[in-house]
Amino acid sequence: MKSFLFHEHTREQLNQKAAEGYMVVVALAATEQHGPHLPVYTDSLIGQFVATEAVEQAAKTVPILLCPLISIGCSDHHKQFGGTLSFSSSTYMQMLRDIGESLVSCGFRRIVFLNGHGGNEPIMHQTANDLAVKHPVWTASASYWSISREQLHRVNADEVGMVPGHAGGFETSVIMALREDLVATDLIVAEHSERAWINSGPPGTFIGRHLELTGSGGYTDAPHMATKERGERYLEAINHSVTAWLINVYDSMDSGERSMNRDK
Repeated sequence: MKSFLFHEHTREQLNQKAAEGYMVVVALAATEQHGPHLPVYTDSLIGQFVATEAVEQAAKTVPILLCPLISIGCSDHHKQFGGTLSFSSSTYMQMLRDIGESLVSCGFRRIVFLNGHGGNEPIMHQTANDLAVKHPVWTASASYWSISREQLHRVNADEVGMVPGHAGGFETSVIMALREDLVATDLIVAEHSERAWINSGPPGTFIGRHLELTGSGGYTDAPHMATKERGERYLEAINHSVTAWLINVYDSMDSGERSMNRDK
């Protein structure tokens, strides 16, 4: 079976795939505190599942590869609670640039960043922009919740709290669906002091306050409405959306490339 995983191929195979115009997906996540009840690997568990499922499905339609998950992100705003591994924003940007430069050196000309942690998002977008400015390549970047916003609304994901929030009802439901054994259900509370300004603006805006960027106590909302069944429903919506987005991104890049070649 032809593998869609970058790291299962030899250098010769990857050189050939680069020459054939394969699109490469770099999945980004984090290892950070997720309240008293979720594992610190929450974003990586979700990110790995979403990226693997979506790329595997997309690979049936378009030439695409998935790089190994980057499981440590920019999470300095979580360090006060402990249990967090983080790169500073400047280090994280340089690391993403180096990964992009490595792929360009390998001959790949279609590079996509797929994100699963909010702190990575602005740095990811800037890196994708910088790579496309510096090199004759196509780039794209997005977080899974932005891609699947409409689908998640259709399946009523906000019934459990903020989407995606942080360690609230949404993420707790998803981790219950993926690794229920890792959820400390005895520490789940029904009441939580929410910060109204978190996610209060339209997409693309930011409001922050020192020591409260992650919500009260390190999480955004009470997770007591979370269930495994709801998490499975949310994951299905996410995977459907991300798969369709990846295929659309490839088609857009491919169509753009052919159009530019005709114009030469």
